[in-house]
Amino acid sequence: MALYTIADLHLPLGIDKPMDIFGAAWSGYVERLADNWQSKIKTGDTVVMPGDFSWATYLEQSYRDFEFLHKLNGRKILLKGNHDYWWTTLNKLRTFIADNGFSDIDFLHNNSYKYENTAICGTRGWLNPSWESFSDEDEKIFSREAQRLELSIKTAGECDEITVFTHYPPLSVQREPNAFTDVMKKYGVKKCFYGHLHGPAHKSAVEGIVDGTEYKLVSADYLRFEPMLIRE
Repeated sequence: MALYTIADLHLPLGIDKPMDIFGAAWSGYVERLADNWQSKIKTGDTVVMPGDFSWATYLEQSYRDFEFLHKLNGRKILLKGNHDYWWTTLNKLRTFIADNGFSDIDFLHNNSYKYENTAICGTRGWLNPSWESFSDEDEKIFSREAQRLELSIKTAGECDEITVFTHYPPLSVQREPNAFTDVMKKYGVKKCFYGHLHGPAHKSAVEGIVDGTEYKLVSADYLRFEPMLIRE
């Protein structure tokens, strides 16, 4: 068994919204993703997907995207992204999965999972406080998301290591501490994987160890549509 991650699949199978318009890097990305996935991921592996899974607006529109994911190898754990408009309550999501027989898919939302004795925790996140347009409303959302991250970590119980997944980057290029990094420092988080950044924005990614936590960008186009191995 192994643990992998990849974010921002932006699957367009339920609606007509291919990502090719964002440049050559996205040409034929659905087929490339499937080929790369099946060549690496085995039945017993787990893949965590931190946000922007489907372009669907409503849950029923996402059926073909979930069907595509279900046919791929491994167990899949999805986290909400800023474009996952189809996302609803956890109960409704799990009912949708059960009704359609997608038994290898679940959701990371105010909860946690275990891979061996590694805790899989996370939340969507929000705009970074360093942004010029950051408003009082953004501050409320950012604070709430930090609280959700802590809740996720608390549900994990005892473990050897905590690995965090967020959709939005937890750090700005200035690497200034904030409520998210404070939570990760408090609980000794060793690794944090995030998405959201595409194309030219890749240059804004913070990678490497900052204050004891290792950060990695795992947007699909950044990984060339090949899931990243976290641990075996």
